[in-house]
Amino acid sequence: MDALSDVDQTVTRRAELLERERKAEVMNTNNMADLMRQLASVRKDMESTGSQLKERFVEAESGGGLVEVVFNGQQELMRLSLDPKLFEPGKDGAVDIELIEDLVSAAVGQGVEKSKALMREEMDAASGGLGGALPGLF
Repeated sequence: MDALSDVDQTVTRRAELLERERKAEVMNTNNMADLMRQLASVRKDMESTGSQLKERFVEAESGGGLVEVVFNGQQELMRLSLDPKLFEPGKDGAVDIELIEDLVSAAVGQGVEKSKALMREEMDAASGGLGGALPGLF
């Protein structure tokens, strides 16, 4: 009878383990459904934030304000202002085109970086911090 008792205990333990596994699968399914709902909500928030970034602006300048740029939060150049002093001839009688190009390039580079920082900040807030965990999300 001891052998039969051992078999009964083994069968009982196996049944208990199977029941625990079934419950865990149900919980995992529920957790997955909750996760999918949360991700859908985060996606909606991020899409809304992306749209709002079109209306958020950053400014940058170079040359002590001789070149000014404005970008929206989606890295779109909205305005480029060049001070007329940039086009005044120098002592050699020529306009310094290289200087203008360098100043425009510097201002645009700063503007893009500021716009990207704004986007990261806003998307991180909208995603509850998931942006860094999901590379390429925005």
